[in-house]
Amino acid sequence: MNRIDKRLGNAGSRIRCNYLTAIMLFLFLIVSSGCASVPTNGHEVDEIDPYEDINRISYDITDTVDRMILEPIVDVYVEYVPNGTQRSVGNFYDNLSYPNVALNALLQGKARQGFRDSLRFVVNSTVGLLGLFDMATHMGLEKNNEDFGQTLGVWGVDASTYGFIPFYGPTSNRDVADIPVSVVTNILFYASYMVSATVFAPLTVLSAIDKRARMSGPMQIRDQAALDPYLFVREAYLQNREYLVHDGNVPPVIYDDPMH
Repeated sequence: MNRIDKRLGNAGSRIRCNYLTAIMLFLFLIVSSGCASVPTNGHEVDEIDPYEDINRISYDITDTVDRMILEPIVDVYVEYVPNGTQRSVGNFYDNLSYPNVALNALLQGKARQGFRDSLRFVVNSTVGLLGLFDMATHMGLEKNNEDFGQTLGVWGVDASTYGFIPFYGPTSNRDVADIPVSVVTNILFYASYMVSATVFAPLTVLSAIDKRARMSGPMQIRDQAALDPYLFVREAYLQNREYLVHDGNVPPVIYDDPMH
């Protein structure tokens, strides 16, 4: 039994190490690509998406794996798991990642919201039984959406380059900085050092299923309405990010008058 426990512990360590290594590799590739020359391949390059050819390959690979593996599992999950249980699972993972929301609210200068977000995390972690039940909302502590990408946007950093990371999804030169921040502010990251791989691995898998289940509606809209799903995802992502950065008050776009 000791040898088995030791192997499981080593497996958990390898999972964490490989996960962080993959994150750092993607960050390095995106940052380094910003210094590289942009190939035109004989056609006009979109200013916001200069690496569209590579991004489309990443998108296609991710979409293929999703349709072959993850989507069938999620379909079973949505059909057979009661809605109440699905809500509790979603609440649980939202609560694990909520310190990131509170931290970035404070970094954006939203002191009152940051305090309320911190209180929300404490309430749901205790009274809400580790976040399974969203008791904070019933107490008037509403749920917010903040991350480090939004914080950089508030600080004046523009999203000038779009990217699509395989198996992660859409991002930008600005939003990619949220990946390591969201990892180290997620309670699951620290829990991985305290629980065995037999517990950590299923939690990670269930997290992916929960995240994909929440995207089922938007992905159906994409499949039904989009002539080019890649462009649909890109534009929807960029517009939504600007909406979040400005808390719904997106400033109007001002174009130069060609007559002047």
